[in-house]
Amino acid sequence: MQDPKLRYNSRMQTNTDIQTPKRDTLTISQLNRQAKRLLEGNFPSVWIVGEISNLSRPSSGHWYFSLKDSNAQVRCAMFRTSNARLRFQADSGQQVMARAKLSLYEARGDYQLIVEHMELAGDGLLARQFDELKHRLFQEGLFDQQHKQILPTLPRHIAIVTSPTGAAIHDILTVLGRRFPSIPVTIFPTPVQGQAAAAGIAKAISLVNQLAASGSLPVDVILVSRGGGSLEDLWAFNEEVVARAISQSDLPVVSAVGHEVDVTIADFVADHRAPTPSAGAELLSPDRQEILANFTGYEQALIRRMLQQLESSRQRLHWQQTRLRHPGSRLQEHSQRLDELELRLKNSWRNRCQQQKLGIDLIQSRLQQQTPAHLTRQLTVRYQNLYRRLEQQVAKQMTHRRQKLDNTMHLLDAVSPLATLDRGYAIVADAKGQVITNAATATVGQSIHTKLAKGAIKSTVVSIEQDLT
Repeated sequence: MQDPKLRYNSRMQTNTDIQTPKRDTLTISQLNRQAKRLLEGNFPSVWIVGEISNLSRPSSGHWYFSLKDSNAQVRCAMFRTSNARLRFQADSGQQVMARAKLSLYEARGDYQLIVEHMELAGDGLLARQFDELKHRLFQEGLFDQQHKQILPTLPRHIAIVTSPTGAAIHDILTVLGRRFPSIPVTIFPTPVQGQAAAAGIAKAISLVNQLAASGSLPVDVILVSRGGGSLEDLWAFNEEVVARAISQSDLPVVSAVGHEVDVTIADFVADHRAPTPSAGAELLSPDRQEILANFTGYEQALIRRMLQQLESSRQRLHWQQTRLRHPGSRLQEHSQRLDELELRLKNSWRNRCQQQKLGIDLIQSRLQQQTPAHLTRQLTVRYQNLYRRLEQQVAKQMTHRRQKLDNTMHLLDAVSPLATLDRGYAIVADAKGQVITNAATATVGQSIHTKLAKGAIKSTVVSIEQDLT
């Protein structure tokens, strides 16, 4: 079969009779593949900064988004194996710094970046550094409540670590002058913004502690403060050197940085946090009007207490006066008491003697009962009683035996053959003395012996009559 391309060329030659040069053509896939190789082979990994937009997270786990600045944007892909290693949650609108390789998506011919690593930039980077330092200091125990110091109720001297030209120092001095102007204040000027700010703040806190320890300055509390600003403006108070200086301070430290919504590492480490510089001044200074009102209340309470004490003392004095009597009356009572005790003593002695006498009589009676003569008499009486009881028992036994013998004799008479003979019966026996009870056993002419109730008869059997029943 002929090649269609050859047929086409022959037709062209036939129709036009013009000899055209041979062209090198590429498919779209080939073009995109070569462009991809060109990009990936000539551009190494690059770092770019931009804002995430149009972030998509399909079920495959890969991320697809765009990175943009004010003038341009580029498509990006971050595969699951790479985005799983991120230490923050990516979202649209975040400013990030990404390491990526240039590539091209062949199916659409889209120029794109394959992101291998990504981290927050600008405020996002600062926020991550903030969280990392906060977590590390928390693990070390710098935020523990057990390390927090108690603020003085009425400070003797306040040290303020801040910028001498900022709005914060003006607010602090205004509040202190209004609430309690007699509290001495020493300002330790230091920058509160910029690269040298953190070291300056830490040095000022250390200096205050040195002066207080040496007695050069009677400071008993430190107020670290500045006005509000962005996260970068307040960053000096998120530095580790400031946190360490606050933690190592022997004096209690109050952190009053920024506005109420601003939170810094210094707030967590400090012994107390005030939401604003003015609030920090109010926290350290008592209200003069409140103290005056308290003093007035104490004065009134003291007066009431003194009056109560005077009234109580007056009542006790009156009571003591009513109890106080003439000494003669007391002597009479004591004399009467002595007489009463004397009578009680005599009665007690008399009762005791009687008891002793009764005891002696009892002992003598018991001794008398233990003499041989007395014991002999007791034994004699006992012998006589026993002999009399023996005689009675013997007589009783004899009577009982005699009655029993009579009863037995009556019973014996009742069953005796002699009694039967007395009723007219007789006992017949042969010559040998054997009792004959059946006439059939006797023979005619046999000699028999008949026993009667009185006497006996010897006879000879003449005839025999047998009982036919």
